[in-house]
Amino acid sequence: MGRTEFIEQLKALGYSTQELSHGMIGIKYIVPVGKNSGKSVELALQPPGDFPMNCPPGPHFNSSGVSGWIEPNRNIHASPLGAGWRYWSRPFPDWNRTQKTVKSYFAHLKNLLASI
Repeated sequence: MGRTEFIEQLKALGYSTQELSHGMIGIKYIVPVGKNSGKSVELALQPPGDFPMNCPPGPHFNSSGVSGWIEPNRNIHASPLGAGWRYWSRPFPDWNRTQKTVKSYFAHLKNLLASI
């Protein structure tokens, strides 16, 4: 399962995927809620080899050229993906209480974005 299952679930949700370095999968993402609502950014996720047993670590965003992009004040780091990318260190502590799907992870992501 792992990576292949993760990609298939992204595609089932309507996303076109792109293979990125460091084992990450990239998509174009329109922020659904919060202060960045409606903004289109690049989102990268790193599915673990044992997905869905474990979920990806925090998301990586590339907001280069996105006017007015707002990030949390802490736990934001440079991403190994390079210039323009930022890693949000935001683990998903309730993963084991979900259906362990990409859709579940996106609900977590939506909560993160709503809290900004």
